[in-house]
Amino acid sequence: MAVYELWKDSYLLSTDKSRLDREVIAGFLSRAYWSNHRPRAVVERSIEHSLCFGIYASDRQIGFARVVSDFSVFAYLCDVFIDEAYRGIGLGNWLLAGIMGHPGLQGLERWTLATRDAHGLYRKCGWTELRSPHIWMEIHAPR
Repeated sequence: MAVYELWKDSYLLSTDKSRLDREVIAGFLSRAYWSNHRPRAVVERSIEHSLCFGIYASDRQIGFARVVSDFSVFAYLCDVFIDEAYRGIGLGNWLLAGIMGHPGLQGLERWTLATRDAHGLYRKCGWTELRSPHIWMEIHAPR
């Protein structure tokens, strides 16, 4: 899949995996409530098997998200973060708009995500609670 890039002022959004700062990603995810249990090897494997989006200020990675998808029907958005020092200036909304606008993710029937505390951000971008939560099931096996 071709590299996808967008610019907003001096910020770059890119799917180029060679740009990813895996130390920054692993460091943030080791502190996040949803991923602080993940071993580094699992973080690395998840990056390799996902469509990853990085946000950069100059050469410094300040944001990240990944999408797990079949690129036909379904996508799961996960591991979304913006560095604390760069929050409040619209980069989260821009990241989500960039992800939703990715050419390989157009026409999907369903997107999902899980969040404990960012519902407002996602609602601004068109996300809603599950329409039919009673039809969804899961196997949840935390490490």
